Formats: sequence, C-alpha cells, structure tokens
Amino acid sequence: MKKINIIILAFVLVFIHTSCEDFLKEESLDEISEDYLYTTEDGLQAAVYALYNYMRINNFPEGYSDGLKANAFFMVGTDLGLCRTWHDPYGSTFTASAFPDDKWTVPYQIIDRCNVIIDNTDDIEMDDDTRNGLLAQTRVIRGELYFDLIRMFDNILLDTIGTTTENAFDSISYEVADEDEVYDLITSDLDFAIEHLDWDVADGIYGQGVARHIRGKVAMWQSDWNEAAEQFDAIVDHGTYQLVDIDEVFGDEPNNAEALYVYQRDEDTGGDDADAGGGGTVYSSFFNNRLYEMNSGEIVRSVENGGQSLGWSFPNDYLYSLYEDDDLRMDAYYYPLDLYVNNPDKDNYGDALPDASYDDNYRHYHWSLKKFHDSNKETTNDKSYKDLTYYRFAETLLLGAEAHWRADGENAANATALEYINRIRSRAGVELFTSFDQETYLEESARELAFERNRWFLLKRLGLLVERQNMYYYYGSNSANVELRPMEEYMVRLPIPQSEIESMGTFPQNDGY
Repeated sequence: MKKINIIILAFVLVFIHTSCEDFLKEESLDEISEDYLYTTEDGLQAAVYALYNYMRINNFPEGYSDGLKANAFFMVGTDLGLCRTWHDPYGSTFTASAFPDDKWTVPYQIIDRCNVIIDNTDDIEMDDDTRNGLLAQTRVIRGELYFDLIRMFDNILLDTIGTTTENAFDSISYEVADEDEVYDLITSDLDFAIEHLDWDVADGIYGQGVARHIRGKVAMWQSDWNEAAEQFDAIVDHGTYQLVDIDEVFGDEPNNAEALYVYQRDEDTGGDDADAGGGGTVYSSFFNNRLYEMNSGEIVRSVENGGQSLGWSFPNDYLYSLYEDDDLRMDAYYYPLDLYVNNPDKDNYGDALPDASYDDNYRHYHWSLKKFHDSNKETTNDKSYKDLTYYRFAETLLLGAEAHWRADGENAANATALEYINRIRSRAGVELFTSFDQETYLEESARELAFERNRWFLLKRLGLLVERQNMYYYYGSNSANVELRPMEEYMVRLPIPQSEIESMGTFPQNDGY
C-alpha cells in the first residue's frame, strides 16, 4: 500500500494548517474537527497520518522556499559541498533575522500536534494494540523532532502540552530546557516506539527500524556506544533491511529493501504541500548543472542528464578526490563528467565532446549529484514528484561500525566494525578495509552518504565541523572566483529566529548572533 488514506489525509491537512486564531472564529469547524480527530479511532488515525505530511514539509518541502534553503543548508554546508548561488551557507544570511526560521517553527508546530494526539489517545475507545501503534508513531516523530532541534540549536524549548481551544491564550514561561530532560523525553518516546512498532509497515509509515535507527543515533550523541551498537545490531540482525544493488539505491523505485523510510509523493493527488500527494520538489534539479547551456550547443536537454536543472550547489573537489577509479558509486550517485554530443543537429552527434567545448562556468558544467535523479521528470520541468529516501540501511551499517569501534576502545581490528563498513565497500566494488580508524570512517561515510543531510550533524558530534568545513567548503561560480567560505565557531548552532525571540520575550539568543 503506497499512499495511505488519501481522502482523510487531505481533510486533516486542511485542519492542521488552520491556525488557533482561525479555528476560534464562529464560522470555523473546530467542534467537528476536534470531535472527529480526538474522540474517535478513525479521527485519531487520520491525525497521526497527517503528521507524515507535515514531516514531509519539514524535511523535503515543495518548490522554492525558505524551507528549501533551510534544508539545503545541511546538505551543502559541509566539507563536501560547493555553493554557486541562491543560498549562501555561512554568508550574509547566516543571522538571526535572515536565516530561514523553518527549522525552528515547523518542528514546534508538529510537536504541538503530537502533544495534542498524545494527550487525547487514552480517552478514545479502541483496541490497545491499535492505540499503542498510533501512539508509537506519534512519539517517534516527537522524539525525532526534539533530537533534530537540540542538535541544530543546542538551546531549545521543551513543551509536552498540546495547544487547544481551552489553553491557546494561557501565559507561557519560555525557558531554555535542561539538556538531560530533553534527552530523557527523546529516549522515552523512542523506547516506547520500539516496543510497539512493527518491523514490516506500509510505505510512508514509521516502523521499528526507523525508531531503532534514530535511537541509535541518540545514543551516539550521548557517547553510549554499547546502546548504539545494540540498536544498530537489532536492525542488521532482524533482516528486514538489506543493501540493494548499487543502481537500485536511488533508482526509479526508492521504496526498496535498503530504505528505512521514504517520503511519499503522488502527482495525481498533489499539487502543493497542503495536498495529500504533496507538491513537486526541485532536489533533482538543485544539485545538477545545465549542460544544455554550454556555448558549443552540442548538448541538449535529456532525461539521462537530468533534464531542466538549476545548478545551485554541487559536490566539491575534496569529495571527488575520495573515490577510487573503480568505485561503482561514481556512476550510480553522480552524473558523468565525460560528455557525449547529443544534439542531433551537430555533425559530431554521438562523439565525445571535445575538451575545448567544456565551459568554465559551474552553472553550465560541474560534477553533479545524481541521488535525486528522476527519470520520469519532463525534460523541460525542474520539479519532480519522485519519492525521496530519508533513512537507509547503509547509514545504519556505517553508524553501527563506528559504535562497535568506539565501544571496543577504538580497536582498529574490531571485527564487527570492519564487517559493517566492508559491506558498503563490497557493494561499491572496491578493496575491503583491514583496519578501522576515524579518518577511514569519515571518508567512507562521505563516499556513501554525501548530500543526504547527515554529514553536518556527524561532524558536529565529533567536534570537527568548523575545522573540516573551513578546509573544504567552497563558494563560487567558476574556477577563477571559487573560494573557501570560513565558518565561525559559534555557527555550530543555528540562530534562533529573531521573530521567535521577540515573541517569547525572555528566551535568550544563541551566542554570536
């Protein structure tokens, strides 16, 4: 079952996108909506399913927006990225007033909905297994969001009381949450989810694999290596997930055996993110150059090259240097650098493009990411409705390798660490490792997981974000003007949106902003 309860989902999205002020008006449907969502089993199920739509907006928003900029920041603003235009990680927009507020406001909106669901679940007559399953999905989402917030901002609010018509205007004391209390809530939510979620679930639904994967990550941030290893081992040993052929990882069907979670889209029921099917995204165009604009005119738009593109950000030379010549990921995860004339009007049609025809203009020609490639996207359209992978088994193996290595006193010969990382190496068709250390791990993680929104957090956890970003992150549009873009120490935590600071009144801004 690919798409879940589309009609109900669409209705609930309308409700959830309604503000407190709007649903307090006389003509609103608050009584019907609240009666339906929080007093009946069907309503509760619809409310839980709607959370996934909101999470899709949070992590893969449609079109061009501040939400896209906020998410692209974590993909590009690392030691593996090069930014050409449109957004500027660590540049003039990295301020409390200019940095997109989506990574603060949207998570708290979803957390509030989670709190309301959790507050009302016990009062609804239903089978206990069904209740716990819905509650588990809600709690893993809440735990995931608080985990994201504390990793991004360090200083956050902790709120477990949902907003209702009765308490919408109650006075609130805004205080920085105790970090231990935040992690206690996160682990409590995830542990409950692990206990009550199934392994085999429908596409677009969180299962036990996702809960354990996030729980393992949380343990890593707490330096609890044994707990992390146990969580990742449980995923590996259960067998629900496995590595697929390298060409299938980001192929036409992302809902494969390697995917722990994939955000679902459907053009027939979509149009924008308020619709059940979601809106079209531009990730397949964002990280891909415009070969068809090269001055020679020998390349035209084609499905193979990604069609209509934007060319705003790219993988950088450092990342390229990490791959061996025979690494299968070069063809599977990136578009070719060697080009062939595909303009049928040219006499040299089908021939290799002459070196002199390659433009020194990153918009026209640059090493480009293929992980979001959509072979069904029209060549003249930069938007895609392809389902997008968010958690996958390859990351489970790499994190599990690190957890075992650290739990064993950073033993270079740890058998499980080598087994896990070498599964990745074996699939890529490259020589297996005989020893394990941090640099080896970081390089292999880069080769496998680049631009999947985990590198920034990995480097921050290891205390290497500023050092590595300042060594390798570049900004520019051609070889003559590309330059390193320094990152200040305080930038390891995002600025809390200034509008939110002013609204709360007493909440402190992060240092440096």
